[in-house]
Amino acid sequence: MNITQEKIDQLNAVIKIQLSEADYKKNVDKVLKDYQNKATVPGFRKGHVPMGMVKKMVGVNAMVDEINKVLSASLQQYINDEKLDVLGNPLPKLNEQEKIDWENQKDFEFRYDVGLAPKFELELSDKLKFDQYVIKVSKNDINKYIEDLSRRYGKMTNPEVSDADDMLFGKFEELENGEFKAGGIVHSSVVIIKSVTDSSLQKKLTGLKAGDVVEFDPKKVSEHESDVATALGVHVNELKGITNKFRYTVEKINKILPAEVNQELFDKVFGTNKITSEQEFRGKIEEQLSQGLIVDSDRKLKSDIQEELFKKLNLALPDAFLKRWIAATNEKPVTPEQIEQDYDQYSKELKWQLIENKIIKQFDIKVSNPEVVEYTKGLLKNQLASMGLPTDDDKDLTETANRVLHNQEEARNIYMMLYDIKMMEMFKSTFKLNKKEISYEDFAKIAYNKK
Repeated sequence: MNITQEKIDQLNAVIKIQLSEADYKKNVDKVLKDYQNKATVPGFRKGHVPMGMVKKMVGVNAMVDEINKVLSASLQQYINDEKLDVLGNPLPKLNEQEKIDWENQKDFEFRYDVGLAPKFELELSDKLKFDQYVIKVSKNDINKYIEDLSRRYGKMTNPEVSDADDMLFGKFEELENGEFKAGGIVHSSVVIIKSVTDSSLQKKLTGLKAGDVVEFDPKKVSEHESDVATALGVHVNELKGITNKFRYTVEKINKILPAEVNQELFDKVFGTNKITSEQEFRGKIEEQLSQGLIVDSDRKLKSDIQEELFKKLNLALPDAFLKRWIAATNEKPVTPEQIEQDYDQYSKELKWQLIENKIIKQFDIKVSNPEVVEYTKGLLKNQLASMGLPTDDDKDLTETANRVLHNQEEARNIYMMLYDIKMMEMFKSTFKLNKKEISYEDFAKIAYNKK
């Protein structure tokens, strides 16, 4: 076997693998022998089928399978040995395998296109300056939150027709050219009409009955990206790639008669006798809102840092290769037009992933398993507290956290959260931050381009 690399440019290369019969024959012979021992062929005793017949029956398929195994292992080993920082996976040169005579060839040459990650240096220091917004909680914000809590813990009724104080339960369905998009987003969720930030959409959602259908841009439901993502059942990072309209089918209308602001409400929200006066109640709510606004402020800071680093580094990618790789590895067939439509967002996410990986390595950012368990316990505590359940059994919390982390997807997401938190801490301690006090209304205008 002989493996060589031809560098096309800084982002593209071709790996060539030359195989002789000796590289795969031993494995093929073993496969054929195993087949011969197990094959049941009329006229022959089991294990006594002539090898010539076995080769005619499965010889080519066995050779192709074993050659592919050798190629896969050899490619990965070569990439590791040469320390190639590849993007995606190597792709066979188009149409080349069609020229192979599998029946008669003994020696083969295979060529693979490879996309390479851009090489770059990253200098982070206080020379980079960013605005860090300190969002003030207003009395109006507190009043609105208490109003929401009163509704949340109020009595539920189900009117036939919706009005501005009602909640709609229904199903979002992603559209394309006015029709349901094949493989698109489908998610059932609640829309609180009064919380909808777009006034024209608020009016559109009143006067509806169960079974009514309306079409609208779900991003108009809320100025908070996290709310829109929850409504559609997607991650916040996926929102920028969603440009289509959605159909919303009303399934049920809920009206809540608000609860009174008294001890009964305090106990339901924070636990029995944890809060004993409206003043304490308002103070606790202000504290919670402040924490939530820090999340919004950090998200804006991270976005600004991303844009600055994108601009500063101006990373290039092997675009043609990546588009071909997306088409080749997508679970469902995609058209070139679909790839082009989504590629800008994909490439931006990939570039940020490369930058993040560089930062994690350069600043030696690590997340340990005990940290992950403790963080998961914190998430569980918040979830239990929101349901009014006890959170003081540490042993039970630890066991539950470990069960959650047995789910690879859940564990991956929690690791990513912790890496993100540690990276933000590093950003705040490294860059020069200009703190600016601001109201939420003014912050929303800046963060969400509102006028």
